[in-house]
Amino acid sequence: MAREFEYPWPSPNLLHRVKENVGIRSESPTCEVNFVVSPYRICPLGAHIDHQGGSVTAMAINRGVVLGFVPSDDTTVVLTSSQFSGTVHFSLDNLLPARPSRIHVTATEDAWGDYARGAAFALQNKGYKLTKGIRGYMEGSRGFDGGGLSSSATVGVAYLLALEHVNGLRVTEIDNVELVRLIENVYLGLKIGVLDQSAILLSQQHCLSLIHCKNLEYEIIPPRQHHFESFKILIAFSGLRHALSSKPGYNMRVKECQDAARILLKLVGRESSEALLSNVTPEEYSKHKGEMEGTLARRAEHFFTEHERVFAGIQEWRKGNIVEFGKLMSRSGQSSIENYECGCEPLIHLREILLDAPGVYGARFSGAGFRGCCVAFVAPDKAEEAVAYVDKMYKLAQPELAKEIKETPIAVICESANKAYIL
Repeated sequence: MAREFEYPWPSPNLLHRVKENVGIRSESPTCEVNFVVSPYRICPLGAHIDHQGGSVTAMAINRGVVLGFVPSDDTTVVLTSSQFSGTVHFSLDNLLPARPSRIHVTATEDAWGDYARGAAFALQNKGYKLTKGIRGYMEGSRGFDGGGLSSSATVGVAYLLALEHVNGLRVTEIDNVELVRLIENVYLGLKIGVLDQSAILLSQQHCLSLIHCKNLEYEIIPPRQHHFESFKILIAFSGLRHALSSKPGYNMRVKECQDAARILLKLVGRESSEALLSNVTPEEYSKHKGEMEGTLARRAEHFFTEHERVFAGIQEWRKGNIVEFGKLMSRSGQSSIENYECGCEPLIHLREILLDAPGVYGARFSGAGFRGCCVAFVAPDKAEEAVAYVDKMYKLAQPELAKEIKETPIAVICESANKAYIL
């Protein structure tokens, strides 16, 4: 298992394995194999505010998926995966409409093919002509998929880049951000914002991405001198796994944020504005927040305080102050629990263990906290000690769930990485 987590990623062994599988499954085994390297991402600050047009921070990490592919002779798409059973097989000529039912899923496929169909749907919806399909094989970092590191967007990006490559399409990174939104929002009916795909498509190694989700503008903020050497990224897994789209919690909270925005916009006389909390200024919120109560008051409080934390964090990042940046991460996690009211007992336990671990600067859920993992920044000289502490304490706190973590250690040290690319 240790070799699975050695650097660099993707390793030559991984690329060779993917290439061999493409050759086995391809009708043209001698054809040159291309690869999409698509990373997972973390969001140190900016939890749950992207769908409201907020500004968020992000980094890609050196784990993700590798899609090996060759062009089809026609419009057929044929895909297999190391992590999912069955074969995805469809034609670009007869895609089903948005929000697919499970009717089209064969007994040998399961639902994982929806992201490939969604990628083709999004490109065609935006007027791109697809004359060639792909034959491919995908392998992801074991144990990371479904962990709250944006594996769905990572997969969606991989399929988009592969289809664009074989069809000779020139698509900008910002346009691909919007195409992934079409996959998630329109094709799959999940009200995701743009954080995930923006991080995957825009990140630069060692840098912090500041993404303004309202207008899709972004900044790449480099570290101060050797600031990036002052921390490692620690990912800790809970053992809880289920699909985000299978639960009502995420979409319900988006609606609650929109309802809070409608109240505030009415109070300031702008009912006709789109119901986004980012359409309310911090000054307007401060003046009228006392007129809200209950759930909607908490959702609004999370949005505005999290937005403040993002820009406070940017200042600390520019100064190279990872200690204060970490404290802001922890406050973000606390607000996610108290104001956004996401998370569950195992994830809350895991976050508390991380906060007590040696050398940890700060920690929060990665994703909504209903399953998956937590992310922390940790001092490099304490990283292995922190890993051992988290492993020991989580096994004591959640022994049954700890047994479910079979493909990875409970805690893994990662590095920041570059954006998705064709290799």
